[in-house]
Amino acid sequence: MASKKEKQKIEETIKCPECGSTYLSKDYSRAELVCKDCGLVIDEDIIDHGPEWRAFDSDQREKRARTGAPMTYTIHDKGLSTMIGWTNRDAYGKYIPTRNRAQLYRLRKWQRRIRISDATEKNLAFALSNLDRLSSGMGLPRTVRETAAMIYRKAALKNLIRGRSMEGVAAAALYAACRQCNVPRTLDEISSIARMSRKDVGRNYRYIARKLELKLMPTTPRDYISRFISELKLSSDVQAKTLDIIREATNKELTSGRGPTGIAAASIYIASVLCGERRTQREVADVAGVTEVTIRNRYKELSDKLDIDVAL
Repeated sequence: MASKKEKQKIEETIKCPECGSTYLSKDYSRAELVCKDCGLVIDEDIIDHGPEWRAFDSDQREKRARTGAPMTYTIHDKGLSTMIGWTNRDAYGKYIPTRNRAQLYRLRKWQRRIRISDATEKNLAFALSNLDRLSSGMGLPRTVRETAAMIYRKAALKNLIRGRSMEGVAAAALYAACRQCNVPRTLDEISSIARMSRKDVGRNYRYIARKLELKLMPTTPRDYISRFISELKLSSDVQAKTLDIIREATNKELTSGRGPTGIAAASIYIASVLCGERRTQREVADVAGVTEVTIRNRYKELSDKLDIDVAL
């Protein structure tokens, strides 16, 4: 095994010391790091991190691969530890005899205990499980969950959790991850699933965004269109018309200073009427999480400024 200094040397060598080229190649057959321009051997005895076996087709590759589950940031130990299941079966699928089940129960108990070494890991495990619960309740994709877990880990590493509730920081990390992954959710949706006030989630989000220097662009009405259209069971024609309305409104600066969900809801309402798939203001308001008054106000502004004749 290579020492830490050798690993650091390989990582820091980004240019050839002879010609300054960055076109480097790792020759694993010779265990050398070679410059492709001048041929200088920059490092030797490098480690091949690939498998030690060979496979000539996909079946052989699947049979010979011995990798476990992928590493994930949503588990406190990154999924690198083992877990004793509750099926009471051995490696061959046979039931474990009754006389050995008490011993297996003790093994499970101690295995759970040794996975968490101290209070810091215990708090991290609790926060990440709460984060996973929130993500599952909102039906968020895996990428958002991983991003939220990474944001929470950074906040915990910088000691930003002290003096704040873990649930509040977890909800704020999830909101930031939704915006970062372009899967926006409103503060009201996050606060309702987290059983917290909108004010608390917003305060925690602003705090960690400032401390972690998260560069997040503000959400736009376009970000909400596909989800609202899907929940209202409208066609692609309505979606295309809605996007056209939002594009014209953006060009005329009608979206500035307005809530993106309100603009999106009003545009969908107008498009549904124009395309003959009308939805009531109440239906659109329930899906978008805004009031009917907001939709009426935005609807009047858009129809007047864009000169859209909507036959009610």
